[in-house]
Amino acid sequence: MAKIQLKNVRLSFPSVHQKAVFNGEEGKFEATGLIDKSDEATKEMLDKAIADALAEAKVKVPKEKWCLKDGDDSDYDGYEGHWSFKAANSKRPTIIDRDKTPLVEEDGKPYAGCYVNMIVDIWVQNNSWGKRVNANLHGIQFVKDGDAFGAGGTADVTDDFDDLD
Repeated sequence: MAKIQLKNVRLSFPSVHQKAVFNGEEGKFEATGLIDKSDEATKEMLDKAIADALAEAKVKVPKEKWCLKDGDDSDYDGYEGHWSFKAANSKRPTIIDRDKTPLVEEDGKPYAGCYVNMIVDIWVQNNSWGKRVNANLHGIQFVKDGDAFGAGGTADVTDDFDDLD
């Protein structure tokens, strides 16, 4: 399981400061990175890492059970023309800014829609819960701002209030 750095990927569905929660159940720290399809080198690197992990595990896993998916097949806005790569970890990943200083949730980044570098590794699950190609999320480095997906944080509603003076 060699660590891989994915550079300048657009962040989607980040739960990196706190674990994701689904139907009241706590999950893992996780994030999806969107890789532009024109970035053939990154796609080739991920394909090779997945092939190596499958060969080492000596198991076949259908592509629909891989952590790397074709964004054109997704219903989410912004996924077209990209590969989507989901990674997770039960331990909180390292989260840093451009200058490598640690980021905390109150910093407001990383956020869905910004660009990040991700450190991940690929592994194959083959147990009673099924067969999958998964990725561990080890770290995220904020690279640059991008158009926020979804709400993108809290809007300033100061002008919506009446002046009480």
